[in-house]
Order: sequence, then C-alpha cells, then structure tokens
Amino acid sequence: MPPLTVATFQIMLANPRGFCAGVERAIAIVEQALNKCGAPVYVKHEVVHNRYVCDDLRSKGAIFVEKLEEVPAASTLIFSAHGVSAKVRKEAEHRGLTIYDATCPLVTKVHLEVRRMHAQRRHTIMIGHRGHPEVEGTMGQVESGSSSAPGVSLVENFADIKQLDFEPDVELAYVTQTTLSVDDVSGLINALRVRFPGIKGPKKDDICYATQNRQDAVKKLAGQCDLVIVVGSPNSSNSNRLREVAQKQGVEAYLIESANSIEQEWISGKRCVGVTAGASAPDALVQNVIERLRHMGGREPPLPVGEAESVVFPLPRELVDS
Repeated sequence: MPPLTVATFQIMLANPRGFCAGVERAIAIVEQALNKCGAPVYVKHEVVHNRYVCDDLRSKGAIFVEKLEEVPAASTLIFSAHGVSAKVRKEAEHRGLTIYDATCPLVTKVHLEVRRMHAQRRHTIMIGHRGHPEVEGTMGQVESGSSSAPGVSLVENFADIKQLDFEPDVELAYVTQTTLSVDDVSGLINALRVRFPGIKGPKKDDICYATQNRQDAVKKLAGQCDLVIVVGSPNSSNSNRLREVAQKQGVEAYLIESANSIEQEWISGKRCVGVTAGASAPDALVQNVIERLRHMGGREPPLPVGEAESVVFPLPRELVDS
C-alpha cells in the first residue's frame, strides 16, 4: 500500500455496525458442527449473506447448497440464519440427516407468528422482497391458501397492496421481513391498515433490533457526513437498506464488499466520510476500509458514539453439551 497522503477529510464510524447476535450465532453453529461432526457439513443456502464469511467457512469444510438433493445420506445439515420452509424441514428430517438449526431467533419469531395467525384462520400478508430466502422460509411455514385454509400473500410495494383482493369475510394479518427499512415498512403497514381496517399485526414489530439500531446509527452518521460507505455483500438485504437509508437523508452512499472497491472520485472534495457495515459483515472488512481511507487522505476516526448491543443468542443445546 502506498504511503499515507496528507489528511484532507475526516473518517467517522457508525455505532452499532457489523455482526449482530443472530449472525454470530449462525457462524458459531457451523464452526461447532465442524468440530463435532468433522468436515464436510452442509448448509442450506449461505449461512449469512457475506462472501468473506462464507469463503472462510468453506475453507474449514462447509459446503453451501440450495437443494437438499445435493446433501448425501447420513450427512450433517445446517439451516441458514434466514430460516427454511416447513417443507424443507420435514424433507430433511425424513431423510434422516443430522440437523442443526441456525435460523435467527428473531426470524423464528416471525415463523411462529405466521403459524399462530394460520391457526386463527387468518390469511397473512407478508411485507418483504420476493426471492429472498427469509421470505421464502417464512411464507413456507403454512400451506398455500385454498378455499378451506388461509395462506400467505407477499407484497413488496404500494402497487402490490392496491392489487390485493379478498372476500369481505376473510380475516387478515400481516408480518414483515426482519431486515427491511423501518421507514418503508411503516408506510406499507399504514397502507394495509387503510385498505383493510380489520387487519391484525404481530404482538411486536418484526424488524429486528439489529436492523433498527444500524439504520438509526446511519441516520445520525449521514447527518455528519457527505459520503457514507456501507460494507456488506450485494445480496445482503440489511446492507442494501443501510445504503438506502443514507441516500434518503440526501447523502451520497455506496455498498461495497471490500476496501478495493472504493473509488478515488467518491472521496474528492468530501469533508467527512462515514463508514458502517451490515449485520453480516465482519469487523476485519471495516478495518480494511478505514486503512484504505487513511491512505486516501482520511483522518483517523474518533471513538464512535452510540450504545453497545448486549444481545446474545444461545447455541443449540446439542452442540454445547457435546
């Protein structure tokens, strides 16, 4: 790396940023399963959406798969932090695989909410992004709706809500993907309540504490900086939302996987550059970004201001007791 240039802008860090308790738990489950069962262990989908993390686990013997047919008989299978459908879970159990569940407990909470609403014969509307594994897993907790059983419908935007059409006697409920923008979700929920006044929501907000905390921190950061860099993978929902939150504050923002992606033209003329990271991005990547910014003329960041997170999710008992 070239010598440091004269400092021309300030680097600021968001707090909190990076790993959340659900991600730390998911990674630990894969590592513990490798220690207990030996390599390889199979993981349904990327355990978290970060290439750096997944490449590291691959080097230790984890194999990420999208279909259960890719998992040999008598193997160890781990469900990713995003969760899986009831059908996938039943199929894995039927095949006699050794299963460890790394589903984030906050995603599991949404799964239980969908099942509870189904038991009350309410049709559930899920606010989320089509094709995201968390959405597929959540919607797959109950069978598709029919004339005799309520199901789950997906909405991504206001246009989807306008297109919803239910019989007057259908009772409704809603849940949300845990990693969405808090502000966007509130607008869509309000639209649902206007369209369907009797709709029932979850007991508590589905947006997870880590998502909300990181978005709040980015709003504060954007108020101090004229550029925000978000460290995270392009397929990470919560990382993309952080970039969007910064942009909605009127600040230029970019989502990058590594320090090498930073362009000199982004920095030109900036007085303050903020840095944050999605919930699945390790701190090592953030430190690399800080180092690159320092060599591009950034001043060392002051200690970040913000409340530390103290949430810890326990590992499955069968891994801890072994």
